[in-house]
Amino acid sequence: MTDKLTPEHRSRNMAAIRSKDMKPEMQVRSLVRRMGYRYRLHRKDLPGKPDLVFGPHRKVIFVHGCYWHQHSDPACLDGRLPKSNQAYWLPKLEKNIARDEAAIQHLEADGWAVLVIWECETKDEALAGRLRDFLG
Repeated sequence: MTDKLTPEHRSRNMAAIRSKDMKPEMQVRSLVRRMGYRYRLHRKDLPGKPDLVFGPHRKVIFVHGCYWHQHSDPACLDGRLPKSNQAYWLPKLEKNIARDEAAIQHLEADGWAVLVIWECETKDEALAGRLRDFLG
């Protein structure tokens, strides 16, 4: 199957993707703030630069995009592998997965509790309960 977009249009789309302050992350941040929790953003001194850091509680939250971090849930259609240019995308996405796993292992070894929230889960009504259970 070929790409539905022209190479120029696809390039513009990909160039516009940011690594922080994306809609799913902003939704989680807003929810956590409404719950009364305080946090720091993207601490560079922690492995993986977690999206939200609750320092005194030694807890961190990563908000992962389903495509970029390859959500493995079969119900999530955004976590599918690309059909075009696999020679480029597969190593890139595998490297993202390996980097995520390494960061989580380092954080847990240092005594941090880690929660990963997938982009598709930000639309779920149960997210507030998961956050409350994790941060409680």
